[in-house]
Amino acid sequence: MTATADRASVVRIANCSGFYGDRIAAARDMVEGGPIDVLTGDYLAELTMLILAKAQQKDPAAGYAKTFLTQIEQVLGTCLDRGIRVVANAGGLNPAGLADAVRDVAARLGLDARVAHVQGDDLRAKLSAVTPAVRGDPVSANAYLGGWGIAAALDAGADVVVTGRVTDASLVLGPAAWWHGWASDDWDALAGAVVAGHVIECGPQATGGNYAFGEELPDLRYPGFPIAEVGPDGSSVITKHPGTGGLVSVGTVTAQLLYEIGPPAYLGPDVTTHFDTITLTQADRDRVAISRVRGSPPPPTLKVALNDAGGFRNTMTMVITGLDIEAKAARAEAMLFDVLGGRDRFAEVDVRLLRFDTADAPTNEQASAHLRVTVKDPDPAKVGRRFSNAVMELALAGYAGFHTTTPPTSESAYGIYRPAAVPRAMVEHVAVLPDGVRRVVPDPPTVAAARVGDRVSAACARPPAGPARPAPLGRVCGARSGDKGGDANIGLWARDDNGYAWLREYLTVQRLRELLGPEVTNLKIDRFDLPNLRAINVVVHGLLGDGVASCTRPDPQAKGLGEYLRSRVVDIPEALLDA
Repeated sequence: MTATADRASVVRIANCSGFYGDRIAAARDMVEGGPIDVLTGDYLAELTMLILAKAQQKDPAAGYAKTFLTQIEQVLGTCLDRGIRVVANAGGLNPAGLADAVRDVAARLGLDARVAHVQGDDLRAKLSAVTPAVRGDPVSANAYLGGWGIAAALDAGADVVVTGRVTDASLVLGPAAWWHGWASDDWDALAGAVVAGHVIECGPQATGGNYAFGEELPDLRYPGFPIAEVGPDGSSVITKHPGTGGLVSVGTVTAQLLYEIGPPAYLGPDVTTHFDTITLTQADRDRVAISRVRGSPPPPTLKVALNDAGGFRNTMTMVITGLDIEAKAARAEAMLFDVLGGRDRFAEVDVRLLRFDTADAPTNEQASAHLRVTVKDPDPAKVGRRFSNAVMELALAGYAGFHTTTPPTSESAYGIYRPAAVPRAMVEHVAVLPDGVRRVVPDPPTVAAARVGDRVSAACARPPAGPARPAPLGRVCGARSGDKGGDANIGLWARDDNGYAWLREYLTVQRLRELLGPEVTNLKIDRFDLPNLRAINVVVHGLLGDGVASCTRPDPQAKGLGEYLRSRVVDIPEALLDA
C-alpha cells in the first residue's frame, strides 16, 4: 500500500446501513450532512445470506441487496463530485452482479464511475475443505474475508467497491488501511480500525439507538448514523453529523462494543483484536475517542457461515383469558394434537404458554395469556393449512373465550445456520479492479495462538459495603444482547467503578443462570471480564438452537434478553442506589 502523506491525518468513514432493510435515507443523510471521505454500508447478517440464497435460487442473477442500488442512485453523483468513496458488502452471494448493476445505474445517470468488487468468499464449490465436514448441500457457504481486497480496489482508483461476505469491521479496516498506507502486520493500527468498524457497523446502535439508558438521550429524534474518524495509528473518534438525533457517549459506544462478541481476544481475518485493551474517553459533545487498542496476528483459518434448508414451519397463537389459564392451555394442547393425530406426526413441536395476565386485571388485554404452538417438518403439507386449520377447529369446541392472534396461516421455509472454518490456503481472496484485472490478495502473517497485548489496568474499587435493598439489576448496569449463530450474547456495563466492582463480584455464572431462568438450565454459559470497559460479556451457548431462521423462541435473536436480565429484582447495595 502506498504512503498517503498528502492526505489529512484522519479518514472520516461513515456508515449508512446496519442490515438489509435499514433506513434508505441514511446514505443521502450521511453524504449531505457534513464532510466524509468514505461511505460504508453493512447489509449482511447470517440470516441475510439465507434470504439472498433463496432469491438466487429463483433468479441466478439475483443474490445481492437490491436496496443498495436505490441508495447508490441517490448519492453517486454527489460522491463522485466530492471524491467520496463508497464501500459496501451488499454483494452478498453475487458481488460481480451487483458491480454490474452499479455500472448500469451510473450509465443511466450519465456518470463515469469506476466500480470494483471483491470475491472469493463463496465456498459452495469447495465444501470438502470446510471443517467440520459439511453434511448435505448447503444453500450458502461463505468464508469471512478481511479488508485487504477493499484496500487493493481503492488503491486502484475504485469509486465504488462492493463485496460478498467480508467481516463487518472490514468495511472500515480496508479504507483505513488504504488511506494511511498500513502494512499487513501493523497489528495495533489494524486492531484499532477493527474496533472502530465494530462500533459503527450497526448504524445508530452506536448513537443512542437501542440504548439501555434512554433517559440520557438529549435528542429523541431518529439517531444520526455514526462516523469513525480513524487516525494513522488506528486510534479513532466516533461521532455523528451535527444537528442529528441521538447521542454519542462512552455509554453508547460501550453498548455497541459489547454487541455480539465472545472472548476478549476477538478473532478476525486480518488481526486478532484484544478488546480488553480498549480505552474510551469522552473527548467532546458527541465525540468519543478510542485508543490504546492492541492487536496480534490472526488465526490460520477463516470463519465460515453455512446455511442449510431446514424444512418448513408454522406457528399459531391461541389467546387464553381470565381464570384457569394453565388448565385451559393444557386442554387446548391436548385437543389440538388429538385433532392432528398426535405430536409424533411432526419432526419438531414447540409449545409455549406466555403469561402476560394479571389477577383482577383492569383491562381485557391484561387478563390474557398466549398459547404459542410451532410445528416443523420436512413435508410442507403437514405444517401448512392442515395444521393451522386444525387450530381453528377448536374455536367452538375448546376452552371458554377461545380466539387466535391471526387467521389460519400457510407454512414457511426455514434455514439452519452452522459455523465452520476453512484453511486460508483454500480461499482465494480476489479484488476485481475497475479495469477488470483480478488481483489476488495475499494472506497476512498468522499464528496458532495470538500474543496478549498490554491490558488496561483494572479499576481498584471494592464492592460497596453496608445494607442492600431489592431493586432491578438495571439500576446499576446497562445491557445489550443479540445472536451469535445459535448462541446468545449479553454485554453488561456499569457507569462507574463502584458499580462495576459490585457487578463483577455479584454476577457469577451461577447467579446468571438463576436470573435468566429455566431455559438456560442445561446450557453452557461463558462469562468474560472487561474491566477497561467496566463490563462483563456473557455468552449463552445453544439458546437459539440452529440460529435465528430456525429458532422457535418468541425472541429468536435474543434482542430482549439483556433487558430481561436488567429487569430482574436483586439485592443491591444502597450506596449504589442512592449515588
